[in-house]
Amino acid sequence: MMLYPPFGGKTSYEKLAKQIHRSNYFKGRFFNTLPTSVSNGLGVTVSMMVKFIKGNPQGNPKEPLPVELVDPLFLKENQQDYVIWFGHSALLVVINGIKLLIDPMLGKSTSPFPFLGGKRYGRLPIEIENLPTIDAIILSHDHYDHLDYGSMLKLKEKVKHFFVPLGVGAHLERWGISQERITELDWWEEVIFQGLTLVCTPARHFSGRKFVDKEATLWGSWVISSEQTRLFFSGDSGYSPHFKEIGQKYGSFDMTLMECGQYDERWAGIHMYPEQTVQAQLDVKGKLMIPIHWGTFTLAFHDWTDPVERALKAAKEHDVQISTPRIGEIVWIRSSNYPVSTWWRELHRMN
Repeated sequence: MMLYPPFGGKTSYEKLAKQIHRSNYFKGRFFNTLPTSVSNGLGVTVSMMVKFIKGNPQGNPKEPLPVELVDPLFLKENQQDYVIWFGHSALLVVINGIKLLIDPMLGKSTSPFPFLGGKRYGRLPIEIENLPTIDAIILSHDHYDHLDYGSMLKLKEKVKHFFVPLGVGAHLERWGISQERITELDWWEEVIFQGLTLVCTPARHFSGRKFVDKEATLWGSWVISSEQTRLFFSGDSGYSPHFKEIGQKYGSFDMTLMECGQYDERWAGIHMYPEQTVQAQLDVKGKLMIPIHWGTFTLAFHDWTDPVERALKAAKEHDVQISTPRIGEIVWIRSSNYPVSTWWRELHRMN
């Protein structure tokens, strides 16, 4: 594990001890503010194996998803505020011309071994080589479907700075990114970057890239704001009171980027059901929500379209505005015109 680069680096507990300002760290491990567990044991393992062997005919799309290709020239020249979803939780956020990549898992597989693990449903809206200079990458945690070794190797010379939760910087340093380009934040810590305020806020999840480093690094959500624009990115999270705390301290938000997929009753504490996602949207006082963490990889047993269908239904019941862009489609921040097509249903009809 120490020799294989995709597993990442080893976190320095001595370094972390000097940076930690909150109480969710004890004896080399971070923990959630609410008791959080994932069901395990022999019975659970057997039931998951049975489900895995049986498979789900609707667990993957039958053909590649429709993707809006992104013009590299547009990315270089356009200075308006917008968001582009790259699939799963990967996003390009542009505010005041500042380009931020969030959780840019742009690889083909969510595994340290590319020939294993869930495969990407389709193509990217733009290849990494065609991206312009990126001002900063923001990471929520170190799981493989959010922090991808191959993507980072291709991106690291294009990116000026990296903002990560505590401990995650060790992985980036292992991959050749200097300490000077990495800022690690604890929950509720703020930093000013090129006129934007970035805040690492809580999430209810866990971390780890190998068997021996579970919860050795922090996980989080993020607030991104300028004088005119305020965004919230949920990261991976189970539902908990932290959403209301964030809403009270930093809301309301012009746009939220909210996890709504890869859930299961066995790990309900670390991933929200779509109905909880909509409640979290109300808690943080969000205006427009883009559901993320779906539509790219199969990492749970539900139908691949189940997250967005359930999110749409719950949003309608609670009068929540929701945008459902295709991968690569531009969503303008603070615009009353936003993508609302049910493009995945067209795909099902074609099949």
